Amino acid sequence: MRSDRVFDALQTLRNRYMLCQLASKATRKFHKPNTRIQETMNEVLDRIADSERQAVLSEPENVSEAQRRAA
Repeated sequence: MRSDRVFDALQTLRNRYMLCQLASKATRKFHKPNTRIQETMNEVLDRIADSERQAVLSEPENVSEAQRRAA
């Protein structure tokens, strides 16, 4: 059941807002055509629940900051 998966994922990532953001972004990245989006979401929640907190929250090394331009 999905509520059990969400509860397990909350053990890794305690902030519900961050969990929702991470799960939605990961679902979009991992989703394959011709598969159910529900299955992809369940897989993402399982991955979050099985991973370490630092691995989930770590930032990629090659992040470039957006440059703001004056209007």
